[in-house]
Amino acid sequence: MAAALPNLPMDATVMIRLIRISAYGLGNYFEPVFRALDLGEHSFHVLCLLVAADKGRASPSELSELVGTSRANMTRILEELNQAGLVARTVQARDGRRFDICITAAGRKRVRDVVPQLAEPLSRAFSDLDAEEFALLDKLMRKLIVSLDKPAKAHRAAA
Repeated sequence: MAAALPNLPMDATVMIRLIRISAYGLGNYFEPVFRALDLGEHSFHVLCLLVAADKGRASPSELSELVGTSRANMTRILEELNQAGLVARTVQARDGRRFDICITAAGRKRVRDVVPQLAEPLSRAFSDLDAEEFALLDKLMRKLIVSLDKPAKAHRAAA
């Protein structure tokens, strides 16, 4: 590829491929775990975010951004969670046209029931990294995320 595309930064291109392969691998790794729990990974993340949120609530757009999925997909996820009784919609007091998603008691229980079943697969996913490597990966991934969160215009101006 370097010979065919000499102006393409190969180190960065390979890094992007490695990150995407890792994300794909994580999806393949955890999909059977969540399927066995009869819960989608994004649905579980929504429930965790709501458990951790002040007052157990967040807006759909906040959840979409934090989970890393489209708003259309988040709408589908929230509808499924609502139908299962794990979340409820409440109208925002300041703006009656907007609503928040609140976790229900059943949603809190579902998270408490699922968490112990994820501990072992989570540990196994990173078992080839020692504590120092894991900490370095954490630091570098956070730095990358901050870089990716900068507006594209700022990236172009810096280049």
